[in-house]
Amino acid sequence: MERMVLSVNLGRASAAAPTDSASGLTGIDKRPAEGPVAVAAPGPKGVGGSGLAGDAVCDLRHHGGDDQAVYVYAREDLDHWGRALGRELPGGVFGENLTTSGIDVNDTRVGERWRVGPDLVIEASSCRVPCRTFADWLGEQGWVKRFTNEARPGGYFRVLQPGTIRAGDPVEVLYRPDHEVSVSFLFRALTTAPELRPRLIAAGEALHEEERARAATWAAQAGSSPSAAAPAAGAAEAAPTA
Repeated sequence: MERMVLSVNLGRASAAAPTDSASGLTGIDKRPAEGPVAVAAPGPKGVGGSGLAGDAVCDLRHHGGDDQAVYVYAREDLDHWGRALGRELPGGVFGENLTTSGIDVNDTRVGERWRVGPDLVIEASSCRVPCRTFADWLGEQGWVKRFTNEARPGGYFRVLQPGTIRAGDPVEVLYRPDHEVSVSFLFRALTTAPELRPRLIAAGEALHEEERARAATWAAQAGSSPSAAAPAAGAAEAAPTA
């Protein structure tokens, strides 16, 4: 199956009931864009929002920034949830920026690099952890627990090379690290399987900045050596970006 982007989704600010955001707004309501969308690194967390031009990020304390510039979710996983929930789930409904087809986002390794369209290069950095806003938006009872137990979180990516993308663009895997830390592995380590936490250090510098700091602490507590991750991290930096 061809790896491709089915839709590029942009959010508009709207009222969010369960939120401690000062604005009381959320950008989770994302809809497919009709034309091309520019994508670039937005800046550090707390200052930069989304990597996609025109996409609203309303709570910069928890969302956006360079390590969470682009959120990707697979059409295959949306279809799984659609069957489980008995409802249609259009692209963007999970708040994802890119709805993809033909690629297992949850099996993507942290540090894996994709080219999307002719120019954009992104690198997997983290996973989505569900919150009350997400649950309220979907309106499903017990959603946070159910989403967590399924471990299909979708992935956050940082932008290594800016570009313009649109629906129908191909996705090419440029580099895949040889460590075990996939998007789903990271999610399980952070939520339901804490015994995995000392092994996150294998993803090295490719981890989200906050998770990298925690991974180093967990590895030290377990007696693991952060240097064990050095070959994988070095290989990631040497991989082509264009």
